[in-house]
Amino acid sequence: MKFTLNWLKQHLETAAPLDQILISLTALGLEVDGVEDRAKIFAPFFVAHVVSAEKHPDADRLKCLVVDTGAEKLKVVCGAPNARAGMKGIFAPAGSHIPGTGIDLKKGVIRGQESNGMMVSEREMGLSDAHEGIIEIADDVPVGTPFAQIYRLDDPVIEIGLTPDRGDCAGIRGIARDLAATGIGTLKPLDDTAVKGTFKNPVGVNLNTEHCPHFVGRMIKGVKNGPSPQWLQDRLKAIGQKPISVLVDITNYMTFDLCRPLHVLDADKMKGNLNVRTAKKGESFEALNDKTYTLDDGMVVVCDDSGILGLGGVMGGTSTGVSETTTNVYIEAAYFDPLRTARTGRALQISSDARYRFERGIDPQFTAPGMELATKLIIELCGGEPSDVVIAGKAPERNLTIEHAPAYVRQLGGIEIDEAAQEKILTALGFTVRKTGKTWSVSTPSWRSDIEGRPDLVEEIIRVNGYDKIPAVSVPKLSAVTRSAETPILSKSRQARTVLASRGLDESVTWSFMDKGLAEKFGAGDKQNVAALTIANPISSELNFMRPSILPNLIEAAGRNADKGYPDTALCEVGPVFESPKITGYHVCAAGIRSGLYLGRHWSGKESSRVVDAFDAKADALAVLAACGGPTQVQITRDAPSWYHPGRSGVMRLGANVLARFGEIHPAILQDMKIAFPVVGFEVFLDAIPLPKKKAETARPLLTLSPFQPISRDFAFIVDAGLEVDNILRAARGADKNLIDTVSVFDVYQGKGVEAGKKSVAIAVTLQPKDKTLTDPEIEDISKKIIDSVAAKTGGTLRA
Repeated sequence: MKFTLNWLKQHLETAAPLDQILISLTALGLEVDGVEDRAKIFAPFFVAHVVSAEKHPDADRLKCLVVDTGAEKLKVVCGAPNARAGMKGIFAPAGSHIPGTGIDLKKGVIRGQESNGMMVSEREMGLSDAHEGIIEIADDVPVGTPFAQIYRLDDPVIEIGLTPDRGDCAGIRGIARDLAATGIGTLKPLDDTAVKGTFKNPVGVNLNTEHCPHFVGRMIKGVKNGPSPQWLQDRLKAIGQKPISVLVDITNYMTFDLCRPLHVLDADKMKGNLNVRTAKKGESFEALNDKTYTLDDGMVVVCDDSGILGLGGVMGGTSTGVSETTTNVYIEAAYFDPLRTARTGRALQISSDARYRFERGIDPQFTAPGMELATKLIIELCGGEPSDVVIAGKAPERNLTIEHAPAYVRQLGGIEIDEAAQEKILTALGFTVRKTGKTWSVSTPSWRSDIEGRPDLVEEIIRVNGYDKIPAVSVPKLSAVTRSAETPILSKSRQARTVLASRGLDESVTWSFMDKGLAEKFGAGDKQNVAALTIANPISSELNFMRPSILPNLIEAAGRNADKGYPDTALCEVGPVFESPKITGYHVCAAGIRSGLYLGRHWSGKESSRVVDAFDAKADALAVLAACGGPTQVQITRDAPSWYHPGRSGVMRLGANVLARFGEIHPAILQDMKIAFPVVGFEVFLDAIPLPKKKAETARPLLTLSPFQPISRDFAFIVDAGLEVDNILRAARGADKNLIDTVSVFDVYQGKGVEAGKKSVAIAVTLQPKDKTLTDPEIEDISKKIIDSVAAKTGGTLRA
């Protein structure tokens, strides 16, 4: 946002110097991005008088001038054809930097003649491309007058960076209001009294969309549209705007001055009444930027009987554009929905000053006053007769009433500000304060759509009072030993990233959004949740839903890798997933996928070159659980969700608590995603992992190893073919929890020697005695317990 110092002073009565204003702007949160003080740039250049101009003795096209600078008379060699005795021009002394050419001027000798500086042309001063002669100044201008003063370049240009929530400061008056609240000056009043119409407005307005709740129109007859007055051109040029014609320049001026975008139409080119509606898909529109756009459903358009005249809040059309021949003009002032305006501009890739302000939220109550101010300006600069005003709809009401107590500033901001100062700040910013005991009722002004609650009021008070006035207070040391700043979930996230990286997975950072259709395949939830998690204003049509799972993003990344010749992929990500809009519907998940070969092709053998499977994903999930301090002895069930392969997946549980899911991704899902290779994946829910029990001591317990030799025994059981092997392992492990150290499967067989519908499962059981060496009878007794336990819990029999 750019503006000049004198333009700011049109709204702010202040004697503060530029440096103080710049400091105050940054302190208010309106950070100064740059200042162009052109008076300083052009300070060396001033008006000088040419006393004499003689022909150079050794050059036909050069002249030897004697220039009176007011302080002394200097010799200057000049090649301009219009250089002559008696004229006045702009003098550049030796040592000055010529802005138009980038030359640093030095005292020198040209063809044997001394030259102390130069008389400059418009091109050398950066005014234009004209360089046929030097600049000529009127005779009544005194010698020594600064160049910047003559060309009105002595007004510093200030540029500030606006945050998206401060749409009110997209107009210079909003900036002046903030500065006035600091006490640096006084906000000047606006004269927005109504202009009486001299005839009835012949153009009616019909509103047929909720996205334009308020529309104000007026016709002015007999205007003269030509170049703008110099002061208006100078202000627009200073902020980078190109003057076009006085009518167009007035609308641009109102946009930057008061944050009130307007549109002017040639009334003689209009047909019938105006109709504000939403566009139909396929309608076309030729905009003022000389481009034709094909519109979509829902875009707001302003039409007459001839068709579309403009895109509401974005840009006008060529069909009713004003020109030098315009004598009757129609002024449009309307309020357009910020969200719909932003969506239309983004879809059509149109950037305009009007869109910039509408999508940030202009003052809905300023539509009618803005019309009156624009009318006065047009009549002043263009003449003409105004009609009465046609008003359609009603300005939206957005005046929140917030309960505020002065004590909140101390509680939330850590600074004591007395009540009178708080009230003065809020009132200066446009808030209405009504005191009812210790609690105040504060009504927000219509132009501050960013204020939503008590913390916002506290922020406004502290911001205007000055962040630099908040006392520096050291954080108290609550204990002798520094405590970790990490929360448990952050610790788990870090540990999960570390262990997954150590297992060869590359960490990815993908969007927290995805396509809605894809999200529904990965557990987006019921209709209510789908509606709540759909993004109203997505950055892309393919990123319109909060992700219920990280896996789809990783799978798509693997597909892109494969397309580029990298088929063996191992990716992971730790981040949020969204189950519902409730606070309990947010989870932190560590997810990963693998595809292709586990370790790539290798000479050492088949094991290193094998294709990844569900057990690799299971191992990754168990590694994350172990790294995060979770249990590794978990119950594994086969009720994985629908995006996993039903026979090659599982869920890790602690009772009803789901810790993780793993397995091969369902082939139908991969086909829908156009992935032509198998993918395995896992999801570990870090916030579901129980915290380890608090120990009496923080020191790690002493490692105790048994001095006795472990004993391994193998068992083969005949069980039903559909029995889950995990049932056998848990049954064997439960036979004697003190002596049995580990139980693992080493063979599963179906075929000759095993009856149909049955399978043979061989397990290895390791016994670890702790206080003595086991005798053969004791080993046989434990073996019998294992056989009996498996038989009782699974119906299995020992294979002969």
